[in-house]
Amino acid sequence: METLMSNRIASEKAIELEDKYGAHNYHPLPVVLERGEGVFVWDVNGKQYFDFLSAYSAVNQGHCHPKIVAAMIEQAQKLTLTSRAFYNDCLGEYEQFVTSYFCFDKVLPMNTGAEGVETALKLARKWAYEVKGVASNEAKIIVCKNNFHGRTISIVSASSDPDAKNNFGPFTPGIISVEYNNVDALTEALKDKTVAGFLIEPIQGEAGVVVPDEGYLKKCYDLCKQNNVLFIADEIQSGLGRTGKRLACDHENVHPDILILGKALSGGTYPVSAVLANNEIMLCIKPGQHGSTYGGNPIACKVSVAALSVLRDEELSENSERLGKILLKELNSIQAENPELIKLVRGKGLFCAMIINERNGKSAWEVCLELMNDGLLAKPTHGDIIRFAPPLIITEQQLMECVSIIRKVITKF
Repeated sequence: METLMSNRIASEKAIELEDKYGAHNYHPLPVVLERGEGVFVWDVNGKQYFDFLSAYSAVNQGHCHPKIVAAMIEQAQKLTLTSRAFYNDCLGEYEQFVTSYFCFDKVLPMNTGAEGVETALKLARKWAYEVKGVASNEAKIIVCKNNFHGRTISIVSASSDPDAKNNFGPFTPGIISVEYNNVDALTEALKDKTVAGFLIEPIQGEAGVVVPDEGYLKKCYDLCKQNNVLFIADEIQSGLGRTGKRLACDHENVHPDILILGKALSGGTYPVSAVLANNEIMLCIKPGQHGSTYGGNPIACKVSVAALSVLRDEELSENSERLGKILLKELNSIQAENPELIKLVRGKGLFCAMIINERNGKSAWEVCLELMNDGLLAKPTHGDIIRFAPPLIITEQQLMECVSIIRKVITKF
C-alpha cells in the first residue's frame, strides 16, 4: 500500500512539474510513462498498456528495439557530433544506404519532420527559379486543406486549422490551398505557371487518417508531370510501413520528386529526418545555402540505418498490411454494433481512425480515458477522432486483445 501511494504521488508530481514549468502547448492524457518495450509501455505505478499511438508513428519498430538501441549506444561511445564542417565516417554510408533504399540520387539529412518539410519547400523554390525558370520571388506551393506538415511559421501559413494559425501571423506568402482528394481543384490551381510544387500527405494523419480515393495520388502525380511541377510527398507519418507499404505512395506506384521522411526513420530513439530527391532537384542547393548543425550526425546515421534495416528484415510493412485488414474489419464490426456512438471508421494498414458521435453525449477524450483505464493508450485528434496506430511489430494475438479492449469500452459507453 505504501509503494502504491508513493508511486501515485510520483505520478502527480510529474504532472504538476510539467504544468508549472513547461509551456502549455500540449494536453496529454493523465498517464506518466517510465518504460517501454515492444508494443507495451508502463507507467510509474507499474501498470502495463498497449501503445496504440506509437508516438504519432515514430515507434513503428516498437519501443526500444534492441538493434536500434545497440546501434545508438555503440556510436554514442565513439563519436556523437562533428557538425558538417568536417566529414565523418558514418554519413556517406548512411547516404548510400538510404538513397538505395528509396531509389533516389541524393539525400539531405535533417533532424525533425518540420525541418524536413521546410527543406523540401526551399528546395522546390530553388528548383523553380534555377531549372523551371519562374521569375524571382514568384514561386508558389500548392497544399491541401486540413493538412498537417508541422508548426513552423511557413508551415502553419499553409494550414487551415484555426488553432495552428490564430495570432501567429503575418504568414508566408506564395501558398495555394486546394481541397484534398479533389483532382479538379488541383487541375485548376496548376493553371498558375508559377507553381513550383504540390505538397501532400498521401494519407492525412493529423486530420484523422483521411484516406483519399483510389487513383487520386496517381492522377495528382500525372498532373504535376504534365505541368512541370514537383510532386512532394510528406511521408513523415504515413511512410515506413505504417499503411502496409514501405511508403503510402507505393500503393499507387507513385515515386515522388521530393520525399520527406522522419519519425520512424529512427525508430523513436533520436530526432532524424531526411529529404530525398534526384540530382536535377537536389543539386540546386549549393554550400552555405541550407544546413543543420546536427543534420547527418554520426548517431543519427547509425540509428537510421538500423531502423530501416529492422523495417526491411522483420517485414513490418507486410505485417502492417496483413494485420491492418483485420483491424479495420474489427473496427467496422464494432461500429456496426454501436452506430449511435461511432459515426465512421477508416484506415489503411495499421493506421486507422474511429470518429465518435459527440451528439450522443460522449467525447473522444472520454473514450480515450476509459481505454487508458483498461490498458490501451490512444489519443483524440480534432475533438471527435481517435487514431489507432500500434507499433508494426504487434502480433495478431496482441491485436485481437486490443480489439477486445476497444469493443469492451465502446459497449460500456
